[in-house]
Amino acid sequence: MELVKNLLKTKSQEVQNIEEYFVSAVLLPLAETERGLEVLFEVRANHLRRQPGEICFPGGRVEKNELMNPEEAAIRETAEELGIQKDQVELLGSLNCFFGPPANIIYPYVGLIKDKESIKPEPAEVEEVFWAPLKHFIKNPPAESSVEVATRYARDFPFNRVPASYRKDWNKKWSFPVYFYEYGERFIWGITARILYHFVTNYNKISIHAVEAAPFEE
Repeated sequence: MELVKNLLKTKSQEVQNIEEYFVSAVLLPLAETERGLEVLFEVRANHLRRQPGEICFPGGRVEKNELMNPEEAAIRETAEELGIQKDQVELLGSLNCFFGPPANIIYPYVGLIKDKESIKPEPAEVEEVFWAPLKHFIKNPPAESSVEVATRYARDFPFNRVPASYRKDWNKKWSFPVYFYEYGERFIWGITARILYHFVTNYNKISIHAVEAAPFEE
């Protein structure tokens, strides 16, 4: 028993099946302009196999050496995709991580782009970038739908050894919300919209607290 106790004392809690997940990190990029805070979005290159032409934030896979510090991946991928130096990205903080199907773990961060004029998108990954005022998304809440997730056991599963309640067909397990923003002709949805919604919701809370804490002036 002492051996077990000593082993558990020295072990930190981690995700035991992390190798089964696609772990990624993304950055919600901001810039200070004459219009106030603006958000940068990418349009994925049309020749990409995965989600071509869709709107997203910069980001990508977290490498093994970055798993303890996913923000490094967010900054690295942002610099590569936008064609800027890493020191042009100031990390402002993190948002709550997101676990989603199929087997995705996403670490979102918020960062400031110091010189937006220096951006030269990498054509192998990015078709174009565009900026949108943060206040647009504050004033225009997203539409909402949902995605249902179901599971089905493989044909070689031993149904004869488990309770009869286990079904051979698809079985709905859970559902999660999907958000949809529109900015002019731009349609922003999926994980990108969810991260944006999470940020806007928290930004609003910060703004409200700041107003409530400010001294009253006539």
